[in-house]
Amino acid sequence: MRHTCPTMSDNPATASLTAGRADPTDDLFVVERPWGRFEQFVTNEPCTVKIITVQPGHRLSLQTHDRRGEFWRILDGTLRVTVGHDTRTVRSGDSVWIPVRTLHRMESLGDTPVRVLEIAFGDFDEADIVRHDDDYAR
Repeated sequence: MRHTCPTMSDNPATASLTAGRADPTDDLFVVERPWGRFEQFVTNEPCTVKIITVQPGHRLSLQTHDRRGEFWRILDGTLRVTVGHDTRTVRSGDSVWIPVRTLHRMESLGDTPVRVLEIAFGDFDEADIVRHDDDYAR
């Protein structure tokens, strides 16, 4: 059986972060099996997949990318996420879409590390980071 996977836009606390944006992960879905289920995030899309770990009390730079958009699925923990001019708290199971050239940042809340699945769409290159604010003076 196939179900639509809930995305961040289904969560009232984070709905405005994905409103009106072209999101290649709109086809997220869940397939139920006798042994459990699986969630499919991407189908036949060129992408780069990472798991990001953010230590308690730390945050990534406020940044943009000129050549890629990013999808984040929070695996565990709680984050403060900024996308454009919106800032929200997201938790395990929530999803976030960051379009190309959109300001974004994640900040760990709580006292345990946070893990985030990141799927980057477009021309992936770690040099494609424009830092607008950075706690580590990079």
